[in-house]
Amino acid sequence: MRFYLISRRNIIQKLYFVILAAFLFAAGMFFSGRVEPVSHSQPVYQGSSRYREVAITVNVFWGEEHIPQMLDIFSRNNIKATFFLGGTWVKKYPDLAARIAREGHEIGSHGHSHPHPDRLSKSENLRDIKRAEEIIVQATGVRPRLYAPPYGERGPAVLQAADEASYITILWSVDTLDWQLPPPDQIVRRVAGKVHNGAIILMHPTAPTVRALPEIIQSLKKEGYEAVTVSRLLEGLDAVEGTVRGQRVII
Repeated sequence: MRFYLISRRNIIQKLYFVILAAFLFAAGMFFSGRVEPVSHSQPVYQGSSRYREVAITVNVFWGEEHIPQMLDIFSRNNIKATFFLGGTWVKKYPDLAARIAREGHEIGSHGHSHPHPDRLSKSENLRDIKRAEEIIVQATGVRPRLYAPPYGERGPAVLQAADEASYITILWSVDTLDWQLPPPDQIVRRVAGKVHNGAIILMHPTAPTVRALPEIIQSLKKEGYEAVTVSRLLEGLDAVEGTVRGQRVII
């Protein structure tokens, strides 16, 4: 009888410690979760510096009258660019959006209504991204996975929303500032003066851009650069620098 009481006491003690340990573990997980910062992908500004490659990107929310000429120039030079399309623009010009995709250019998202993303909450940014995605898929048959936020805004709410929607946020390292409508030769000089291995070159569909584009392309070729899509640049980062893992980018 005595051994039975001791055995039962031991069992109760062991059970007590198991319950206590489980409680402490759960509490630790809870509080550590409360203080742990939200994880999200960081924007990509450029590709690998080891490859003589650049990506020409075109943010589209207006300028539809210039896009056919840009497409013709790209076609003549066998270049595939990355077009970031705005949702409301695609809704107005679905045939032009379809042509961009049909000619083999990469399709990214420029959001839906071109708000200031940094003024929106994460849920509002997510809604804007998702709404654009639906329209882009309907018009082009392509589900974009790259996101160029309007105005280049990249606050936590923007990056968290893009990450949650499984997008990689793309910015740039060479800005043509062509939206200011400078003389074409000034656009050419800006690119020539700042281009580098892995550069992401930001453009818009403007008249000066169309006039500058052939000379920019010839200058890039002369300097030994290959114009590729943004996704190709990301592959270079993943293979060489180990900075891209699926949809997560760590810089």
